[in-house]
Amino acid sequence: MTESAWPAERFEEHRPHLRAVAYRMLGSVSEADDAVQEAWLRAARADIDAVGNLAGWLTTIVARVCLNMLRTRERRREEPLDPRIADRPVGPGSGGDPEEEAVLADSVGVALLVVLDTLTPAERLAFVLHDLFTVPFDEIGPLLERSPAAVRQLASRARRRVKGASPLPEADLARRRRVVDAFLAATRGGDFEALVALLHPDVVLHADPSVIPTPEPVVVGGAATVAGSAMAATGRARFTGPALLDGTVGLVMAPFGRLSLVLTFAVTDDGLITEIKVIAEPDELRRIEVAALDA
Repeated sequence: MTESAWPAERFEEHRPHLRAVAYRMLGSVSEADDAVQEAWLRAARADIDAVGNLAGWLTTIVARVCLNMLRTRERRREEPLDPRIADRPVGPGSGGDPEEEAVLADSVGVALLVVLDTLTPAERLAFVLHDLFTVPFDEIGPLLERSPAAVRQLASRARRRVKGASPLPEADLARRRRVVDAFLAATRGGDFEALVALLHPDVVLHADPSVIPTPEPVVVGGAATVAGSAMAATGRARFTGPALLDGTVGLVMAPFGRLSLVLTFAVTDDGLITEIKVIAEPDELRRIEVAALDA
Protein backbone atom coordinates (compact mmCIF):
# COMPACT_ATOMS: atom_id res chain seq x y z
CA MET A 1 0.00 0.00 0.00
CA THR A 2 1.40 3.40 -0.94
CA GLU A 3 1.54 6.41 1.35
CA SER A 4 -1.28 8.09 -0.58
CA ALA A 5 -3.51 5.05 0.07
CA TRP A 6 -2.89 5.25 3.85
CA PRO A 7 -5.07 8.25 4.75
CA ALA A 8 -3.43 10.70 7.10
CA GLU A 9 -6.85 11.20 8.71
CA ARG A 10 -6.70 7.65 10.04
CA PHE A 11 -3.41 8.43 11.76
CA GLU A 12 -4.60 11.80 13.07
CA GLU A 13 -7.46 10.07 14.91
CA HIS A 14 -4.85 8.33 17.04
CA ARG A 15 -2.33 11.17 17.35
CA PRO A 16 -3.48 12.37 20.84
CA HIS A 17 -3.10 8.85 22.25
CA LEU A 18 0.26 8.31 20.56
CA ARG A 19 1.52 11.68 21.80
CA ALA A 20 0.43 10.79 25.34
CA VAL A 21 2.37 7.52 25.16
CA ALA A 22 5.45 9.22 23.70
CA TYR A 23 5.41 12.03 26.26
CA ARG A 24 5.38 9.59 29.18
CA MET A 25 8.12 7.60 27.53
CA LEU A 26 10.34 10.59 26.81
CA GLY A 27 9.28 13.36 29.23
CA SER A 28 9.63 16.05 26.56
CA VAL A 29 6.99 17.56 24.31
CA SER A 30 9.38 18.20 21.41
CA GLU A 31 10.84 14.69 21.59
CA ALA A 32 7.36 13.19 21.86
CA ASP A 33 6.28 15.08 18.74
CA ASP A 34 9.41 13.88 16.94
CA ALA A 35 8.62 10.29 17.94
CA VAL A 36 5.02 10.55 16.73
CA GLN A 37 6.16 12.02 13.43
CA GLU A 38 8.66 9.19 12.97
CA ALA A 39 5.88 6.72 13.78
CA TRP A 40 3.76 8.28 11.03
CA LEU A 41 6.59 8.00 8.50
CA ARG A 42 6.98 4.31 9.36
CA ALA A 43 3.25 3.63 9.34
CA ALA A 44 2.73 5.44 6.06
CA ARG A 45 5.03 2.97 4.32
CA ALA A 46 3.21 -0.09 5.70
CA ASP A 47 0.28 -2.11 4.42
CA ILE A 48 -2.46 -1.92 7.06
CA ASP A 49 -4.98 -4.17 5.34
CA ALA A 50 -4.11 -7.03 7.68
CA VAL A 51 -3.97 -4.85 10.82
CA GLY A 52 -6.85 -5.77 13.10
CA ASN A 53 -6.16 -3.31 15.93
CA LEU A 54 -4.90 -0.08 14.40
CA ALA A 55 -4.54 1.73 17.74
CA GLY A 56 -2.49 -1.11 19.21
CA TRP A 57 -0.34 -1.39 16.08
CA LEU A 58 0.42 2.34 16.08
CA THR A 59 1.14 2.26 19.82
CA THR A 60 3.69 -0.48 19.17
CA ILE A 61 5.36 1.59 16.46
CA VAL A 62 5.63 4.75 18.57
CA ALA A 63 6.83 2.71 21.56
CA ARG A 64 9.60 1.17 19.46
CA VAL A 65 10.65 4.64 18.25
CA CYS A 66 10.69 5.93 21.83
CA LEU A 67 12.69 2.93 23.01
CA ASN A 68 15.36 3.68 20.41
CA MET A 69 15.45 7.32 21.48
CA LEU A 70 15.79 6.36 25.16
CA ARG A 71 18.63 3.98 24.37
CA THR A 72 20.41 6.72 22.41
CA ARG A 73 19.88 9.11 25.30
CA GLU A 74 21.31 6.58 27.75
CA ARG A 75 24.39 6.01 25.60
CA ARG A 76 25.04 9.73 25.49
CA ARG A 77 24.63 9.93 29.28
CA GLU A 78 23.03 13.33 29.02
CA GLU A 79 23.53 15.61 31.98
CA PRO A 80 20.48 17.12 33.80
CA LEU A 81 19.39 20.53 32.58
CA ASP A 82 20.66 23.67 34.24
CA PRO A 83 18.42 24.32 37.29
CA ARG A 84 17.91 27.89 36.09
CA ILE A 85 16.49 26.83 32.70
CA ALA A 86 12.92 27.48 33.83
CA ASP A 87 13.79 31.14 34.34
CA ARG A 88 15.20 31.56 30.85
CA PRO A 89 13.21 32.69 27.82
CA VAL A 90 12.43 29.87 25.42
CA GLY A 91 12.61 30.69 21.75
CA PRO A 92 11.65 28.86 18.57
CA GLY A 93 14.86 26.86 18.53
CA SER A 94 15.01 25.99 22.20
CA GLY A 95 13.22 22.68 21.98
CA GLY A 96 9.63 23.34 23.03
CA ASP A 97 6.94 25.58 24.44
CA PRO A 98 7.62 25.96 28.18
CA GLU A 99 3.97 26.64 28.96
CA GLU A 100 2.84 23.47 27.21
CA GLU A 101 5.67 21.52 28.87
CA ALA A 102 4.55 22.80 32.27
CA VAL A 103 0.88 21.99 31.68
CA LEU A 104 1.63 18.48 30.46
CA ALA A 105 4.10 17.82 33.30
CA ASP A 106 1.45 18.92 35.78
CA SER A 107 -1.19 16.66 34.25
CA VAL A 108 1.12 13.63 34.26
CA GLY A 109 2.87 14.42 37.54
CA VAL A 110 6.30 16.04 37.78
CA ALA A 111 7.49 13.46 40.31
CA LEU A 112 6.41 10.61 38.02
CA LEU A 113 8.45 12.08 35.17
CA VAL A 114 11.45 12.42 37.48
CA VAL A 115 11.26 8.80 38.58
CA LEU A 116 10.66 7.54 35.04
CA ASP A 117 13.85 9.33 34.01
CA THR A 118 15.82 7.15 36.47
CA LEU A 119 14.58 3.87 34.97
CA THR A 120 16.32 1.88 32.28
CA PRO A 121 14.75 2.16 28.81
CA ALA A 122 13.31 -1.35 29.17
CA GLU A 123 11.84 -0.65 32.61
CA ARG A 124 10.34 2.61 31.42
CA LEU A 125 8.72 1.04 28.38
CA ALA A 126 7.32 -1.89 30.38
CA PHE A 127 5.88 0.36 33.09
CA VAL A 128 4.47 3.04 30.80
CA LEU A 129 2.82 0.64 28.37
CA HIS A 130 1.45 -1.78 30.96
CA ASP A 131 0.68 0.35 34.02
CA LEU A 132 -0.33 3.58 32.30
CA PHE A 133 -1.85 2.27 29.05
CA THR A 134 -2.84 -1.33 29.97
CA VAL A 135 -0.90 -2.97 27.15
CA PRO A 136 -0.61 -6.72 27.91
CA PHE A 137 2.82 -8.10 28.77
CA ASP A 138 2.71 -10.55 25.87
CA GLU A 139 2.43 -7.59 23.45
CA ILE A 140 5.30 -5.71 25.12
CA GLY A 141 7.62 -8.73 25.10
CA PRO A 142 8.47 -8.64 21.36
CA LEU A 143 9.43 -4.95 21.61
CA LEU A 144 12.04 -5.80 24.24
CA GLU A 145 12.85 -9.28 22.90
CA ARG A 146 11.92 -10.74 26.30
CA SER A 147 9.34 -13.16 27.60
CA PRO A 148 6.07 -11.87 29.13
CA ALA A 149 7.34 -13.05 32.54
CA ALA A 150 10.54 -11.03 32.15
CA VAL A 151 8.55 -7.95 31.10
CA ARG A 152 6.32 -8.42 34.15
CA GLN A 153 9.43 -8.31 36.35
CA LEU A 154 10.63 -5.14 34.64
CA ALA A 155 7.29 -3.43 35.23
CA SER A 156 7.19 -4.61 38.84
CA ARG A 157 10.68 -3.27 39.52
CA ALA A 158 9.77 0.06 37.94
CA ARG A 159 6.51 0.20 39.93
CA ARG A 160 8.37 -0.15 43.22
CA ARG A 161 10.63 2.75 42.24
CA VAL A 162 7.70 4.90 41.16
CA LYS A 163 5.46 4.31 44.19
CA GLY A 164 8.03 4.46 46.97
CA ALA A 165 7.07 4.19 50.63
CA SER A 166 6.84 6.43 53.67
CA PRO A 167 7.41 5.63 57.35
CA LEU A 168 5.03 8.45 58.32
CA PRO A 169 1.47 7.80 59.51
CA GLU A 170 -1.09 8.41 56.77
CA ALA A 171 -2.61 11.38 58.64
CA ASP A 172 0.80 13.03 59.02
CA LEU A 173 1.60 12.49 55.36
CA ALA A 174 -1.77 13.97 54.34
CA ARG A 175 -1.20 17.04 56.56
CA ARG A 176 2.21 17.66 55.04
CA ARG A 177 0.79 17.18 51.55
CA ARG A 178 -1.86 19.85 52.20
CA VAL A 179 0.77 22.33 53.38
CA VAL A 180 3.13 21.64 50.47
CA ASP A 181 0.30 21.85 47.92
CA ALA A 182 -0.79 25.17 49.41
CA PHE A 183 2.79 26.47 49.28
CA LEU A 184 3.10 25.53 45.61
CA ALA A 185 -0.29 27.03 44.72
CA ALA A 186 0.57 30.31 46.46
CA THR A 187 3.97 30.45 44.77
CA ARG A 188 2.53 29.78 41.32
CA GLY A 189 -0.21 32.31 41.90
CA GLY A 190 2.11 34.97 43.26
CA ASP A 191 -0.02 35.20 46.42
CA PHE A 192 2.33 36.80 48.94
CA GLU A 193 -0.20 36.92 51.78
CA ALA A 194 -1.08 33.25 51.36
CA LEU A 195 2.61 32.36 51.49
CA VAL A 196 3.19 34.37 54.67
CA ALA A 197 0.19 32.65 56.28
CA LEU A 198 1.80 29.24 55.66
CA LEU A 199 5.14 30.21 57.21
CA HIS A 200 6.13 30.26 60.87
CA PRO A 201 7.29 33.75 61.89
CA ASP A 202 10.79 32.36 62.50
CA VAL A 203 10.95 30.21 59.36
CA VAL A 204 14.42 29.71 57.85
CA LEU A 205 15.21 28.97 54.21
CA HIS A 206 18.49 27.30 53.22
CA ALA A 207 19.57 27.19 49.57
CA ASP A 208 22.76 25.46 48.46
CA PRO A 209 25.25 27.27 46.19
CA SER A 210 23.94 25.62 43.00
CA VAL A 211 20.46 27.12 43.39
CA ILE A 212 21.29 30.77 42.68
CA PRO A 213 24.27 30.09 42.03
CA THR A 214 26.48 31.74 44.65
CA PRO A 215 29.92 30.99 46.14
CA GLU A 216 28.30 30.17 49.49
CA PRO A 217 24.97 28.74 50.63
CA VAL A 218 22.15 31.24 51.10
CA VAL A 219 20.26 31.44 54.38
CA VAL A 220 17.32 33.79 54.93
CA GLY A 221 14.90 34.00 57.83
CA GLY A 222 11.51 35.46 58.68
CA ALA A 223 8.14 34.84 57.08
CA ALA A 224 8.08 37.96 54.91
CA THR A 225 11.66 37.51 53.66
CA VAL A 226 11.19 33.82 52.86
CA ALA A 227 7.86 34.53 51.14
CA GLY A 228 9.60 37.16 49.03
CA SER A 229 12.27 34.64 48.03
CA ALA A 230 9.56 32.16 47.02
CA MET A 231 7.81 34.82 44.96
CA ALA A 232 11.05 35.39 43.04
CA ALA A 233 10.93 31.74 41.95
CA THR A 234 7.45 31.86 40.38
CA GLY A 235 8.94 31.00 36.97
CA ARG A 236 10.45 27.83 38.38
CA ALA A 237 7.22 26.85 40.13
CA ARG A 238 5.47 26.04 36.85
CA PHE A 239 7.84 23.08 36.40
CA THR A 240 7.45 21.99 40.03
CA GLY A 241 5.24 19.34 41.63
CA PRO A 242 4.78 17.43 44.90
CA ALA A 243 6.81 14.28 45.47
CA LEU A 244 7.81 11.82 48.12
CA LEU A 245 11.38 12.71 49.11
CA ASP A 246 13.07 10.16 51.37
CA GLY A 247 9.63 9.18 52.63
CA THR A 248 8.18 12.63 53.32
CA VAL A 249 6.39 15.23 51.21
CA GLY A 250 8.38 17.83 49.33
CA LEU A 251 8.62 19.45 45.92
CA VAL A 252 10.65 18.56 42.83
CA MET A 253 11.45 20.95 40.02
CA ALA A 254 12.07 19.22 36.70
CA PRO A 255 11.92 21.31 33.51
CA PHE A 256 11.50 19.03 30.49
CA GLY A 257 11.40 15.97 32.74
CA ARG A 258 14.90 16.35 34.22
CA LEU A 259 15.37 16.81 37.96
CA SER A 260 16.99 20.16 38.71
CA LEU A 261 16.25 20.82 42.37
CA VAL A 262 14.13 19.74 45.32
CA LEU A 263 12.55 21.55 48.25
CA THR A 264 12.16 19.83 51.60
CA PHE A 265 9.95 21.20 54.39
CA ALA A 266 9.77 21.00 58.16
CA VAL A 267 6.14 21.42 59.24
CA THR A 268 4.64 21.89 62.70
CA ASP A 269 1.65 19.92 63.97
CA ASP A 270 -0.58 22.93 63.30
CA GLY A 271 0.56 23.19 59.68
CA LEU A 272 3.16 25.96 59.71
CA ILE A 273 6.42 25.67 57.78
CA THR A 274 9.45 26.19 60.02
CA GLU A 275 12.23 25.31 57.58
CA ILE A 276 12.72 25.01 53.83
CA LYS A 277 15.78 23.49 52.20
CA VAL A 278 16.38 24.05 48.50
CA ILE A 279 18.82 21.51 47.10
CA ALA A 280 20.36 21.59 43.62
CA GLU A 281 23.84 20.14 44.15
CA PRO A 282 24.00 17.08 41.83
CA ASP A 283 25.64 14.85 44.45
CA GLU A 284 22.97 15.75 47.00
CA LEU A 285 20.16 15.17 44.51
CA ARG A 286 21.48 11.70 43.73
CA ARG A 287 21.27 10.77 47.41
CA ILE A 288 17.57 11.68 47.68
CA GLU A 289 15.05 8.95 46.95
CA VAL A 290 12.26 10.43 44.85
CA ALA A 291 8.90 8.71 44.41
CA ALA A 292 5.51 9.74 43.05
CA LEU A 293 2.64 10.71 45.33
CA ASP A 294 -0.89 9.52 44.73
CA ALA A 295 -3.16 12.17 43.27
